[in-house]
Amino acid sequence: MDATLQPKVQKRASFRLRRFFSTLGPGLITGASDDDPSGIGTYSQAGAQLGFGVGWTMLLTYPLMTAIQEISARIGRVTGHGIAGNVCRNFGPVYIWGLVLLLFIANSINIAADLGAMGDALRLIIGGPAIGYVVFFGAISILAQIFFDYQRYVSVLKWLTLSLFAYVIALAVVKVPPMEALKGALIPRLSLDAAFLTTLVAILGTTISPYLFIWQSSQEAEEQRIDPDKRPLKQEPSKAPKEYRRIRLDTLIGMACSNLIGLSIIFTTAATLHANGKTDIQSSAQAAEALRPIAGPLAELIFALGIIGTGLLAVPVLAGATAYAISEGRRWKVGLSRKPREAVAFYSVLGFSGLCGIGLNFTPLDPIQALYWSAVVNGVLAAPVMVILMLLARRPKVMGKLIVTGPLYWLGWASTAAMGFCIVGMIATTFMGSPV
Repeated sequence: MDATLQPKVQKRASFRLRRFFSTLGPGLITGASDDDPSGIGTYSQAGAQLGFGVGWTMLLTYPLMTAIQEISARIGRVTGHGIAGNVCRNFGPVYIWGLVLLLFIANSINIAADLGAMGDALRLIIGGPAIGYVVFFGAISILAQIFFDYQRYVSVLKWLTLSLFAYVIALAVVKVPPMEALKGALIPRLSLDAAFLTTLVAILGTTISPYLFIWQSSQEAEEQRIDPDKRPLKQEPSKAPKEYRRIRLDTLIGMACSNLIGLSIIFTTAATLHANGKTDIQSSAQAAEALRPIAGPLAELIFALGIIGTGLLAVPVLAGATAYAISEGRRWKVGLSRKPREAVAFYSVLGFSGLCGIGLNFTPLDPIQALYWSAVVNGVLAAPVMVILMLLARRPKVMGKLIVTGPLYWLGWASTAAMGFCIVGMIATTFMGSPV
């Protein structure tokens, strides 16, 4: 190639890459925030306890979570309102407040667990008081959401998604038996005992989680609200095909990143901790610490750095989802693009949610031990939220002419049914005893 043309080609390729990255947004951030420290803890527990045999869940959940997240995004883009706002406008507040209360509790525990894991991870790297790091990370996460410019803040969240690939690197530095890993990913292994079903619900609960629906739907509405050239799609349905293609690509990539990382964590802990009889992992930070004597200090360092990066991404999403749900339910002004004085109630809820997460780390309740069960609570909560979501997607009053139909609609119901069956199975085996 001519030397004078090479810089132009490189510049053009760089421009295309930046342009492609700029089209990704709510779906990418939502998928990346799914692998928060609490999710990392759940995947670590699953890999340590059940080994490679639970890897298939990541392939199973991919089309299910992609469908439900795309439907959530469509509702936000078509109506200009998030899920909670649509429920209150179409079903009344009585349908949402019980679920919002459970969401607030689950998200507060999640935030506490994430901050606790981040504090422990930084302590592993540099020493010092973990509780001090909890306050530092919590304050940074809250203040950045309140005072950062919205577009700049979204850009920061996008770049933080790169921290997820720490777990692909961690997988690369441990020895994984390829055939065993492939069998675990492709061949489902099922058991009807309570421990397995509880773990399965925890995996589904941390992978298909209510705060993810609420966040992506609200962010699609937010992106439309701040762009003067955009209106809700039901007011300009001719633009729907192009917007739907963007939403689908964004969601497919975001959820693929999420599940790739989840699978990497399961395989890493299966190949190291499970293979060496270390099955009593209770948190992501414990998983990082346990890796040192088995896989070496480099694996521990990479795992710990990943916890911090993903926590900085996920804590704002958890607090933001709570603020969107409550504020939309009350019909308050919402949006991270608004100045604090323009949406006082919204930012007050956001700040209170974050402070609750910080505060739980100072109580006798150990948020790290509560982490696994917060994922189970999310799993139980997800099913009714998903039913409401599917009803909204089919109502002409909500979606106009753009109701969700075809394979996407039925895949959304399949996702809802899968979550429901797992919950019923877990409850039945827990209270009636395992049949095996």
